[in-house]
Amino acid sequence: MRDKVVKLAKIFSIFFRIGLFTFGGGFAMIPLIRRELVDKQGWIDEERFIDAILVTQTVPGAVAINLSIFFGYRLLGLAGAVVAAFAVALPSFLIILGFASFFNNFAGHSLVDNIFKGIRPAIVGLILYGGFQLSKSIKWTGSLVLITVLALLATSVLNISPVIIILLVLLITLIDHLLRGRRIIPDKGIQVVKEGQDAENIA
Repeated sequence: MRDKVVKLAKIFSIFFRIGLFTFGGGFAMIPLIRRELVDKQGWIDEERFIDAILVTQTVPGAVAINLSIFFGYRLLGLAGAVVAAFAVALPSFLIILGFASFFNNFAGHSLVDNIFKGIRPAIVGLILYGGFQLSKSIKWTGSLVLITVLALLATSVLNISPVIIILLVLLITLIDHLLRGRRIIPDKGIQVVKEGQDAENIA
């Protein structure tokens, strides 16, 4: 029991730090999550990290919360999921609560405006860096490049909702999978994600 509490405390510390020091939220958090979980802690490998992002992007909700729940569950089951999600959301809750209390007093102040102007391009840079890091882990083929270009054009030029694009890609992938004669439900030999599956990785 004590060992589990120590592991939960470590999970809380890691995800609280991610939530506290990552500005921009969403995809801007991905580089820091990757650095903490893959590079520093070694709790999950690069391939599983990419798969986790893909899985959490197919369900509603913020990417940071979804990822924290996913990894928390893999590491220490339901308790790990709850602690990780709470930890990553707590800093934002406290900071926004503070801003909401005093924002009217500082709104329009030149210093505040300049700070926001400086943060915006930094957030864009973090998102681009996260996308670049993820792209290096993908085994690119001609069809994947085509899908990427079409998705980019659909969102930027045609203003098609990302939800529609994700659903279309899922449908296309499913049809391709069936046409190749593969089963939708995997054989018993395929590894299934279990509660606390990666708990042994937490030192």
